[in-house]
Amino acid sequence: MLSTTGSEAYGYPLLIRHLLVNVADQSDAEIVSGDLRFSYRDFVDRVTRLAGLLAARGVRAGDTVAVMDWDSHRYLECYFAIPMMGAILQTVNVRLSPAQIDFTLRQSGAAFLLHHADFTHLCDQLLPGLPQIGGVIVMEGAADEDGYEALIAATSPDFAFADFDENAIATTFHTTGTTGDPKQVFFSHRQLVLHAITLAATLANQPDGQGLRRTNVYMPMTPMFHVHAWGMPYAATMLGVKQVYPGRYDPATLLALKQREDVDFSHCVPTILRMLLDAARGERLAPWTFVIGGAPLPLALAQEAAAAGITTLVGYGMSETGPIITLARSAPEDIAGRCRAGFPALLVQARIDTAHGGELLLRAPWLTQGYATQADSDALWAGGWMHTGDVGAVDPDGALRIVDRLKDIIKTGGEWVSSVDLEDLLVAQPGIAEAAVIGIPDTKWGERPAAFLVASQGAQPPDPDQLCAALEHHVTSGRISRYAIPERLLMVDALPRTSVGKIDKKALRLLLAE
Repeated sequence: MLSTTGSEAYGYPLLIRHLLVNVADQSDAEIVSGDLRFSYRDFVDRVTRLAGLLAARGVRAGDTVAVMDWDSHRYLECYFAIPMMGAILQTVNVRLSPAQIDFTLRQSGAAFLLHHADFTHLCDQLLPGLPQIGGVIVMEGAADEDGYEALIAATSPDFAFADFDENAIATTFHTTGTTGDPKQVFFSHRQLVLHAITLAATLANQPDGQGLRRTNVYMPMTPMFHVHAWGMPYAATMLGVKQVYPGRYDPATLLALKQREDVDFSHCVPTILRMLLDAARGERLAPWTFVIGGAPLPLALAQEAAAAGITTLVGYGMSETGPIITLARSAPEDIAGRCRAGFPALLVQARIDTAHGGELLLRAPWLTQGYATQADSDALWAGGWMHTGDVGAVDPDGALRIVDRLKDIIKTGGEWVSSVDLEDLLVAQPGIAEAAVIGIPDTKWGERPAAFLVASQGAQPPDPDQLCAALEHHVTSGRISRYAIPERLLMVDALPRTSVGKIDKKALRLLLAE
Protein backbone atom coordinates (compact mmCIF):
# COMPACT_ATOMS: atom_id res chain seq x y z
CA MET A 1 0.00 0.00 0.00
CA LEU A 2 1.34 3.42 -0.93
CA SER A 3 2.10 5.77 1.94
CA THR A 4 0.97 9.37 2.08
CA THR A 5 3.40 12.18 1.39
CA GLY A 6 5.06 13.81 4.39
CA SER A 7 3.50 17.14 5.25
CA GLU A 8 6.90 18.85 4.96
CA ALA A 9 8.30 16.89 2.01
CA TYR A 10 10.21 19.07 -0.43
CA GLY A 11 8.85 18.97 -3.99
CA TYR A 12 12.23 19.88 -5.53
CA PRO A 13 11.29 21.77 -8.71
CA LEU A 14 13.75 21.39 -11.56
CA LEU A 15 15.15 24.93 -11.59
CA ILE A 16 18.33 26.20 -13.21
CA ARG A 17 19.69 27.23 -9.81
CA HIS A 18 19.74 23.56 -8.82
CA LEU A 19 22.45 22.93 -11.42
CA LEU A 20 24.76 24.86 -9.04
CA VAL A 21 23.87 23.00 -5.85
CA ASN A 22 27.21 21.20 -5.28
CA VAL A 23 29.59 22.62 -7.84
CA ALA A 24 31.25 25.25 -5.61
CA ASP A 25 32.11 22.58 -3.00
CA GLN A 26 33.22 19.82 -5.35
CA SER A 27 35.07 21.48 -8.22
CA ASP A 28 38.52 23.04 -8.05
CA ALA A 29 38.44 23.99 -11.75
CA GLU A 30 38.59 27.54 -13.07
CA ILE A 31 36.48 29.67 -15.38
CA VAL A 32 38.70 31.68 -17.73
CA SER A 33 37.54 34.70 -19.73
CA GLY A 34 39.87 37.34 -21.16
CA ASP A 35 42.25 38.39 -18.38
CA LEU A 36 40.00 36.99 -15.65
CA ARG A 37 40.08 33.57 -14.05
CA PHE A 38 38.11 32.54 -10.99
CA SER A 39 36.81 29.52 -9.09
CA TYR A 40 33.34 28.04 -9.15
CA ARG A 41 32.80 29.43 -5.66
CA ASP A 42 33.58 32.86 -7.09
CA PHE A 43 31.24 32.14 -9.99
CA VAL A 44 28.29 31.34 -7.71
CA ASP A 45 29.04 34.52 -5.76
CA ARG A 46 29.09 36.57 -8.97
CA VAL A 47 25.81 35.04 -10.17
CA THR A 48 24.18 36.01 -6.88
CA ARG A 49 25.54 39.55 -7.11
CA LEU A 50 24.29 39.93 -10.70
CA ALA A 51 20.79 38.90 -9.64
CA GLY A 52 20.95 41.44 -6.83
CA LEU A 53 22.17 44.13 -9.22
CA LEU A 54 19.31 43.48 -11.66
CA ALA A 55 16.77 43.43 -8.85
CA ALA A 56 18.08 46.77 -7.61
CA ARG A 57 17.60 48.13 -11.15
CA GLY A 58 13.96 47.09 -11.13
CA VAL A 59 14.00 43.67 -12.78
CA ARG A 60 11.27 41.44 -11.39
CA ALA A 61 10.17 37.83 -11.88
CA GLY A 62 8.55 37.44 -15.28
CA ASP A 63 10.48 40.32 -16.86
CA THR A 64 12.49 39.61 -20.00
CA VAL A 65 16.15 40.64 -19.85
CA ALA A 66 17.94 40.82 -23.20
CA VAL A 67 21.68 40.20 -23.52
CA MET A 68 24.02 41.19 -26.38
CA ASP A 69 27.56 40.00 -25.79
CA TRP A 70 30.35 37.84 -27.15
CA ASP A 71 31.16 34.50 -25.51
CA SER A 72 32.32 35.51 -22.03
CA HIS A 73 32.04 34.92 -18.29
CA ARG A 74 29.46 37.73 -18.30
CA TYR A 75 27.22 35.76 -20.63
CA LEU A 76 27.64 32.62 -18.53
CA GLU A 77 26.61 34.57 -15.43
CA CYS A 78 23.53 35.83 -17.29
CA TYR A 79 22.69 32.23 -18.26
CA PHE A 80 22.17 31.57 -14.56
CA ALA A 81 21.36 34.79 -12.68
CA ILE A 82 18.51 35.99 -14.90
CA PRO A 83 16.40 32.81 -14.96
CA MET A 84 17.33 31.98 -11.36
CA MET A 85 15.65 35.17 -10.16
CA GLY A 86 12.50 34.22 -12.08
CA ALA A 87 13.13 36.55 -15.02
CA ILE A 88 13.48 35.42 -18.65
CA LEU A 89 16.84 35.49 -20.43
CA GLN A 90 16.62 36.64 -24.05
CA THR A 91 19.81 35.80 -25.96
CA VAL A 92 19.90 38.31 -28.82
CA ASN A 93 21.45 37.22 -32.10
CA VAL A 94 23.88 40.09 -32.66
CA ARG A 95 24.55 38.95 -36.24
CA LEU A 96 21.03 39.74 -37.39
CA SER A 97 20.31 42.97 -39.21
CA PRO A 98 19.39 46.00 -37.06
CA ALA A 99 15.77 45.71 -38.23
CA GLN A 100 15.65 42.04 -37.21
CA ILE A 101 17.24 42.76 -33.81
CA ASP A 102 14.63 45.47 -33.28
CA PHE A 103 11.93 42.92 -34.19
CA THR A 104 13.24 40.32 -31.72
CA LEU A 105 13.50 42.82 -28.85
CA ARG A 106 10.03 44.12 -29.59
CA GLN A 107 8.37 40.71 -29.93
CA SER A 108 9.96 39.38 -26.74
CA GLY A 109 8.85 42.44 -24.75
CA ALA A 110 12.34 42.94 -23.33
CA ALA A 111 12.18 45.16 -20.24
CA PHE A 112 15.92 45.42 -19.56
CA LEU A 113 19.07 45.20 -21.68
CA LEU A 114 22.68 44.24 -20.96
CA HIS A 115 25.02 44.78 -23.90
CA HIS A 116 28.71 44.80 -24.68
CA ALA A 117 30.23 48.16 -25.47
CA ASP A 118 30.75 46.97 -29.06
CA PHE A 119 26.99 47.30 -29.55
CA THR A 120 26.58 50.78 -28.03
CA HIS A 121 26.10 52.52 -31.37
CA LEU A 122 23.49 49.97 -32.48
CA CYS A 123 21.63 50.15 -29.16
CA ASP A 124 21.67 53.95 -29.23
CA GLN A 125 19.88 53.68 -32.58
CA LEU A 126 17.31 51.11 -31.45
CA LEU A 127 16.44 52.14 -27.89
CA PRO A 128 14.44 55.33 -28.70
CA GLY A 129 11.97 53.09 -30.55
CA LEU A 130 11.80 50.53 -27.72
CA PRO A 131 10.26 52.40 -24.77
CA GLN A 132 9.44 49.13 -22.96
CA ILE A 133 13.17 48.69 -22.19
CA GLY A 134 13.37 50.47 -18.88
CA GLY A 135 17.03 49.95 -18.02
CA VAL A 136 20.40 49.30 -19.61
CA ILE A 137 23.76 48.09 -18.34
CA VAL A 138 26.78 48.37 -20.64
CA MET A 139 29.09 45.40 -20.23
CA GLU A 140 32.76 46.37 -20.13
CA GLY A 141 36.05 44.80 -19.16
CA ALA A 142 37.50 44.62 -15.67
CA ALA A 143 39.41 47.89 -16.12
CA ASP A 144 36.29 49.99 -16.63
CA GLU A 145 35.36 51.59 -13.29
CA ASP A 146 31.77 52.22 -14.40
CA GLY A 147 31.30 48.90 -16.12
CA TYR A 148 30.03 45.45 -15.34
CA GLU A 149 32.91 44.32 -13.13
CA ALA A 150 32.71 47.38 -10.90
CA LEU A 151 28.94 47.04 -10.57
CA ILE A 152 29.20 43.35 -9.66
CA ALA A 153 31.89 44.04 -7.05
CA ALA A 154 29.80 46.78 -5.44
CA THR A 155 26.63 44.64 -5.14
CA SER A 156 25.74 42.62 -2.05
CA PRO A 157 26.11 38.82 -2.38
CA ASP A 158 23.02 38.26 -0.23
CA PHE A 159 20.29 37.98 -2.89
CA ALA A 160 17.91 35.16 -1.91
CA PHE A 161 16.68 32.93 -4.73
CA ALA A 162 13.17 31.58 -4.22
CA ASP A 163 11.54 28.42 -5.54
CA PHE A 164 8.84 28.72 -8.20
CA ASP A 165 7.11 26.60 -10.82
CA GLU A 166 9.63 24.56 -12.83
CA ASN A 167 7.48 25.14 -15.91
CA ALA A 168 8.13 28.89 -15.79
CA ILE A 169 9.83 30.23 -18.92
CA ALA A 170 13.60 30.53 -18.38
CA THR A 171 14.93 31.56 -21.81
CA THR A 172 13.77 32.82 -25.16
CA PHE A 173 15.50 33.50 -28.45
CA HIS A 174 14.70 33.64 -32.14
CA THR A 175 15.41 31.03 -34.78
CA THR A 176 17.58 31.95 -37.74
CA GLY A 177 15.78 30.68 -40.80
CA THR A 178 16.33 32.06 -44.27
CA THR A 179 12.73 33.10 -44.93
CA GLY A 180 10.45 35.58 -43.14
CA ASP A 181 10.92 37.09 -39.71
CA PRO A 182 12.84 35.10 -37.07
CA LYS A 183 10.56 32.88 -34.98
CA GLN A 184 10.56 33.20 -31.20
CA VAL A 185 10.92 30.00 -29.16
CA PHE A 186 10.76 29.43 -25.41
CA PHE A 187 12.28 27.00 -22.94
CA SER A 188 11.26 26.36 -19.34
CA HIS A 189 13.48 25.65 -16.33
CA ARG A 190 12.36 22.02 -16.37
CA GLN A 191 13.26 21.63 -20.04
CA LEU A 192 16.73 23.14 -19.67
CA VAL A 193 17.58 21.12 -16.55
CA LEU A 194 16.49 17.89 -18.24
CA HIS A 195 18.48 18.84 -21.34
CA ALA A 196 21.61 19.55 -19.27
CA ILE A 197 21.35 16.26 -17.36
CA THR A 198 20.66 14.26 -20.53
CA LEU A 199 23.48 15.97 -22.44
CA ALA A 200 25.95 15.25 -19.63
CA ALA A 201 24.82 11.62 -19.38
CA THR A 202 24.95 11.12 -23.15
CA LEU A 203 28.47 12.58 -23.37
CA ALA A 204 29.55 10.41 -20.43
CA ASN A 205 28.32 7.34 -22.34
CA GLN A 206 30.57 8.09 -25.32
CA PRO A 207 33.74 6.13 -26.13
CA ASP A 208 37.00 7.50 -24.74
CA GLY A 209 37.99 10.69 -26.51
CA GLN A 210 34.47 11.30 -27.84
CA GLY A 211 32.77 12.72 -24.76
CA LEU A 212 33.03 15.21 -21.91
CA ARG A 213 34.34 14.35 -18.44
CA ARG A 214 35.09 16.44 -15.35
CA THR A 215 38.77 16.38 -16.28
CA ASN A 216 38.22 17.97 -19.72
CA VAL A 217 38.75 21.65 -20.56
CA TYR A 218 35.80 23.13 -22.41
CA MET A 219 35.78 26.08 -24.82
CA PRO A 220 32.65 26.95 -26.83
CA MET A 221 32.89 27.99 -30.46
CA THR A 222 29.16 28.24 -31.02
CA PRO A 223 27.79 31.69 -30.15
CA MET A 224 26.16 31.84 -26.74
CA PHE A 225 23.23 33.65 -28.32
CA HIS A 226 22.48 30.57 -30.44
CA VAL A 227 20.41 27.83 -28.75
CA HIS A 228 22.19 28.25 -25.39
CA ALA A 229 25.53 27.50 -27.12
CA TRP A 230 23.98 24.09 -27.81
CA GLY A 231 23.22 23.72 -24.08
CA MET A 232 26.86 22.93 -23.34
CA PRO A 233 27.58 25.75 -20.82
CA TYR A 234 24.75 24.52 -18.59
CA ALA A 235 26.07 20.94 -18.69
CA ALA A 236 29.72 21.98 -18.29
CA THR A 237 28.88 24.19 -15.29
CA MET A 238 26.81 21.46 -13.65
CA LEU A 239 29.79 19.10 -14.06
CA GLY A 240 32.29 21.65 -12.76
CA VAL A 241 34.73 21.35 -15.67
CA LYS A 242 37.27 24.02 -16.49
CA GLN A 243 35.70 26.49 -18.93
CA VAL A 244 37.45 28.92 -21.28
CA TYR A 245 35.47 31.73 -22.94
CA PRO A 246 37.18 33.18 -26.03
CA GLY A 247 35.20 36.36 -26.76
CA ARG A 248 35.00 36.88 -30.51
CA TYR A 249 36.07 34.01 -32.75
CA ASP A 250 39.51 35.01 -33.92
CA PRO A 251 41.41 31.92 -35.16
CA ALA A 252 44.75 32.97 -33.66
CA THR A 253 43.08 33.61 -30.27
CA LEU A 254 41.29 30.26 -30.34
CA LEU A 255 44.49 28.38 -31.14
CA ALA A 256 46.46 30.29 -28.49
CA LEU A 257 43.82 29.50 -25.84
CA LYS A 258 43.88 25.85 -26.86
CA GLN A 259 47.61 25.70 -26.17
CA ARG A 260 47.70 27.93 -23.08
CA GLU A 261 44.69 26.46 -21.27
CA ASP A 262 44.91 22.85 -22.55
CA VAL A 263 41.47 23.04 -24.18
CA ASP A 264 40.38 19.58 -25.36
CA PHE A 265 36.61 19.82 -25.91
CA SER A 266 34.73 22.26 -28.17
CA HIS A 267 31.79 22.48 -30.53
CA CYS A 268 31.22 24.45 -33.71
CA VAL A 269 29.82 24.51 -37.24
CA PRO A 270 31.99 23.10 -40.07
CA THR A 271 32.91 26.64 -41.18
CA ILE A 272 34.71 27.34 -37.89
CA LEU A 273 36.53 24.01 -38.06
CA ARG A 274 37.66 24.86 -41.60
CA MET A 275 38.86 28.27 -40.39
CA LEU A 276 40.88 26.72 -37.54
CA LEU A 277 42.53 24.13 -39.74
CA ASP A 278 43.55 26.81 -42.24
CA ALA A 279 44.97 28.96 -39.44
CA ALA A 280 46.83 26.05 -37.81
CA ARG A 281 48.82 25.41 -41.02
CA GLY A 282 49.55 21.78 -40.20
CA GLU A 283 50.12 22.29 -36.46
CA ARG A 284 49.35 19.23 -34.37
CA LEU A 285 46.24 19.98 -32.26
CA ALA A 286 45.70 16.74 -30.32
CA PRO A 287 43.95 16.11 -28.08
CA TRP A 288 40.84 18.04 -29.11
CA THR A 289 37.30 16.70 -29.50
CA PHE A 290 34.80 18.69 -31.56
CA VAL A 291 31.05 18.20 -31.67
CA ILE A 292 30.05 19.45 -35.13
CA GLY A 293 26.54 20.65 -35.90
CA GLY A 294 24.51 23.23 -37.77
CA ALA A 295 25.42 21.75 -41.16
CA PRO A 296 26.58 18.40 -42.56
CA LEU A 297 30.19 17.47 -41.81
CA PRO A 298 31.93 16.44 -45.05
CA LEU A 299 33.99 13.28 -44.65
CA ALA A 300 36.98 14.98 -46.29
CA LEU A 301 36.94 17.75 -43.66
CA ALA A 302 36.65 15.21 -40.83
CA GLN A 303 39.64 13.32 -42.26
CA GLU A 304 41.68 16.52 -42.51
CA ALA A 305 40.82 17.31 -38.89
CA ALA A 306 41.87 13.80 -37.84
CA ALA A 307 45.23 14.32 -39.52
CA ALA A 308 45.68 17.40 -37.30
CA GLY A 309 44.78 15.42 -34.17
CA ILE A 310 41.14 16.54 -33.87
CA THR A 311 38.40 13.99 -33.20
CA THR A 312 35.13 15.11 -34.77
CA LEU A 313 31.66 13.77 -34.06
CA VAL A 314 28.38 15.09 -35.38
CA GLY A 315 25.55 16.20 -33.13
CA TYR A 316 22.09 16.84 -34.57
CA GLY A 317 19.47 19.26 -33.34
CA MET A 318 17.54 22.44 -34.10
CA SER A 319 16.77 25.72 -32.39
CA GLU A 320 13.43 24.18 -31.44
CA THR A 321 15.04 21.14 -29.78
CA GLY A 322 17.24 22.96 -27.31
CA PRO A 323 19.22 21.58 -29.31
CA ILE A 324 20.80 18.13 -28.76
CA ILE A 325 18.82 15.22 -30.18
CA THR A 326 21.47 12.81 -31.44
CA LEU A 327 25.22 12.35 -31.05
CA ALA A 328 27.53 10.26 -33.22
CA ARG A 329 29.96 7.68 -31.87
CA SER A 330 32.11 5.01 -33.47
CA ALA A 331 35.40 3.17 -33.23
CA PRO A 332 38.35 5.62 -33.33
CA GLU A 333 39.31 4.65 -36.88
CA ASP A 334 35.72 4.92 -38.19
CA ILE A 335 35.67 8.60 -39.11
CA ALA A 336 32.76 8.16 -41.52
CA GLY A 337 30.65 6.68 -38.74
CA ARG A 338 31.00 9.91 -36.77
CA CYS A 339 29.86 12.01 -39.76
CA ARG A 340 26.32 10.67 -39.38
CA ALA A 341 23.78 12.45 -37.19
CA GLY A 342 24.31 9.64 -34.70
CA PHE A 343 22.30 7.92 -32.03
CA PRO A 344 19.30 9.44 -30.24
CA ALA A 345 20.21 10.84 -26.84
CA LEU A 346 18.63 9.46 -23.69
CA LEU A 347 14.86 10.15 -23.47
CA VAL A 348 14.64 11.03 -27.18
CA GLN A 349 12.04 9.37 -29.39
CA ALA A 350 12.68 9.67 -33.13
CA ARG A 351 10.80 8.17 -36.04
CA ILE A 352 10.83 8.51 -39.81
CA ASP A 353 7.50 9.47 -41.39
CA THR A 354 7.76 7.31 -44.52
CA ALA A 355 4.27 8.36 -45.62
CA HIS A 356 5.36 11.99 -45.99
CA GLY A 357 8.74 12.03 -47.69
CA GLY A 358 10.73 10.45 -44.87
CA GLU A 359 10.54 13.46 -42.52
CA LEU A 360 12.18 13.03 -39.13
CA LEU A 361 9.69 13.43 -36.27
CA LEU A 362 10.69 13.88 -32.62
CA ARG A 363 9.57 13.72 -29.02
CA ALA A 364 11.72 14.61 -26.00
CA PRO A 365 10.91 16.34 -22.69
CA TRP A 366 12.87 19.50 -23.55
CA LEU A 367 11.51 20.33 -27.01
CA THR A 368 10.00 23.81 -27.28
CA GLN A 369 6.23 23.68 -27.08
CA GLY A 370 5.75 26.24 -29.82
CA TYR A 371 6.42 29.63 -31.34
CA ALA A 372 4.97 33.04 -30.57
CA THR A 373 2.11 32.45 -33.04
CA GLN A 374 -0.49 29.68 -32.70
CA ALA A 375 -0.52 28.72 -36.39
CA ASP A 376 3.23 28.16 -36.45
CA SER A 377 3.04 26.17 -33.20
CA ASP A 378 0.26 23.94 -34.53
CA ALA A 379 2.26 23.18 -37.68
CA LEU A 380 5.38 22.40 -35.66
CA TRP A 381 3.54 19.88 -33.48
CA ALA A 382 0.99 18.48 -35.95
CA GLY A 383 -0.05 15.00 -34.84
CA GLY A 384 1.72 15.27 -31.48
CA TRP A 385 5.24 14.95 -32.95
CA MET A 386 7.69 17.77 -33.62
CA HIS A 387 8.21 18.17 -37.36
CA THR A 388 11.87 18.83 -38.15
CA GLY A 389 11.65 19.49 -41.89
CA ASP A 390 14.60 17.11 -42.32
CA VAL A 391 14.56 13.89 -44.32
CA GLY A 392 16.10 11.13 -42.23
CA ALA A 393 17.11 7.49 -42.51
CA VAL A 394 18.20 4.94 -39.93
CA ASP A 395 21.24 2.71 -40.48
CA PRO A 396 21.22 -0.96 -39.41
CA ASP A 397 23.11 -0.11 -36.20
CA GLY A 398 20.41 2.38 -35.17
CA ALA A 399 22.32 5.55 -36.08
CA LEU A 400 20.38 8.35 -37.75
CA ARG A 401 21.48 9.92 -41.03
CA ILE A 402 20.09 13.23 -42.25
CA VAL A 403 19.53 12.82 -45.97
CA ASP A 404 18.59 16.44 -46.66
CA ARG A 405 16.21 19.23 -45.80
CA LEU A 406 12.74 18.58 -47.24
CA LYS A 407 12.97 21.93 -49.00
CA ASP A 408 16.48 21.23 -50.37
CA ILE A 409 16.16 17.69 -51.68
CA ILE A 410 16.27 17.75 -55.49
CA LYS A 411 13.53 15.99 -57.47
CA THR A 412 14.88 15.22 -60.93
CA GLY A 413 14.17 12.60 -63.57
CA GLY A 414 11.69 10.85 -61.30
CA GLU A 415 14.34 10.39 -58.59
CA TRP A 416 15.31 12.23 -55.40
CA VAL A 417 18.87 13.51 -55.22
CA SER A 418 20.34 14.40 -51.84
CA SER A 419 22.17 17.71 -51.96
CA VAL A 420 24.04 16.59 -48.80
CA ASP A 421 25.46 13.45 -50.49
CA LEU A 422 26.45 15.38 -53.59
CA GLU A 423 28.17 18.09 -51.52
CA ASP A 424 30.12 15.45 -49.63
CA LEU A 425 31.37 13.90 -52.88
CA LEU A 426 32.36 17.28 -54.31
CA VAL A 427 34.32 18.34 -51.20
CA ALA A 428 36.23 15.07 -51.41
CA GLN A 429 37.68 16.15 -54.76
CA PRO A 430 41.16 17.77 -54.80
CA GLY A 431 41.10 21.55 -54.67
CA ILE A 432 37.54 21.88 -53.30
CA ALA A 433 37.15 23.37 -49.81
CA GLU A 434 33.37 23.85 -49.74
CA ALA A 435 30.38 22.94 -51.87
CA ALA A 436 26.70 23.79 -51.87
CA VAL A 437 24.15 22.16 -54.17
CA ILE A 438 20.69 23.48 -55.00
CA GLY A 439 17.94 22.44 -57.40
CA ILE A 440 17.13 24.68 -60.35
CA PRO A 441 13.87 24.44 -62.34
CA ASP A 442 14.03 22.40 -65.52
CA THR A 443 11.12 22.02 -67.98
CA LYS A 444 12.07 18.45 -68.90
CA TRP A 445 13.32 16.95 -65.64
CA GLY A 446 11.51 19.10 -63.05
CA GLU A 447 14.74 20.12 -61.36
CA ARG A 448 18.44 19.77 -62.05
CA PRO A 449 21.32 20.10 -59.56
CA ALA A 450 23.57 23.16 -59.63
CA ALA A 451 26.75 23.26 -57.53
CA PHE A 452 28.54 26.26 -56.04
CA LEU A 453 32.18 25.53 -55.23
CA VAL A 454 34.89 27.26 -53.20
CA ALA A 455 38.48 26.38 -54.02
CA SER A 456 40.83 25.23 -51.27
CA GLN A 457 43.21 27.82 -49.86
CA GLY A 458 46.05 28.38 -52.33
CA ALA A 459 44.68 25.85 -54.83
CA GLN A 460 43.82 26.37 -58.47
CA PRO A 461 40.10 26.12 -59.31
CA PRO A 462 39.39 22.54 -60.46
CA ASP A 463 38.47 21.74 -64.03
CA PRO A 464 34.67 21.24 -64.36
CA ASP A 465 35.08 18.37 -66.84
CA GLN A 466 37.36 16.54 -64.40
CA LEU A 467 34.85 17.05 -61.58
CA CYS A 468 32.03 15.63 -63.69
CA ALA A 469 34.22 12.69 -64.67
CA ALA A 470 34.94 12.01 -60.99
CA LEU A 471 31.22 12.07 -60.23
CA GLU A 472 30.56 9.68 -63.14
CA HIS A 473 32.70 7.16 -61.25
CA HIS A 474 30.21 7.34 -58.36
CA VAL A 475 27.35 6.82 -60.83
CA THR A 476 29.05 3.63 -62.02
CA SER A 477 29.54 2.42 -58.45
CA GLY A 478 25.90 3.12 -57.61
CA ARG A 479 26.61 5.80 -55.00
CA ILE A 480 24.56 8.40 -56.91
CA SER A 481 22.19 8.32 -59.87
CA ARG A 482 23.09 9.76 -63.27
CA TYR A 483 20.58 12.52 -62.58
CA ALA A 484 22.80 13.78 -59.74
CA ILE A 485 25.55 15.05 -62.07
CA PRO A 486 25.20 18.85 -61.71
CA GLU A 487 23.81 20.83 -64.63
CA ARG A 488 26.06 23.71 -63.67
CA LEU A 489 29.28 24.09 -61.66
CA LEU A 490 30.02 27.60 -60.46
CA MET A 491 33.18 28.72 -58.67
CA VAL A 492 32.64 31.41 -56.03
CA ASP A 493 34.97 33.13 -53.57
CA ALA A 494 32.72 32.31 -50.60
CA LEU A 495 29.33 30.82 -49.85
CA PRO A 496 26.63 33.06 -48.36
CA ARG A 497 25.76 32.15 -44.79
CA THR A 498 23.10 32.79 -42.19
CA SER A 499 23.89 34.56 -38.93
CA VAL A 500 24.90 31.25 -37.30
CA GLY A 501 27.16 30.03 -40.11
CA LYS A 502 24.77 27.81 -42.09
CA ILE A 503 24.94 27.97 -45.88
CA ASP A 504 22.13 30.22 -47.10
CA LYS A 505 20.67 28.29 -50.03
CA LYS A 506 17.93 30.84 -50.54
CA ALA A 507 20.64 33.40 -51.30
CA LEU A 508 22.26 30.94 -53.73
CA ARG A 509 18.97 30.49 -55.58
CA LEU A 510 18.64 34.25 -55.88
CA LEU A 511 22.25 34.52 -57.05
CA LEU A 512 21.66 31.92 -59.75
CA ALA A 513 18.43 33.61 -60.84
CA GLU A 514 20.32 36.86 -61.30
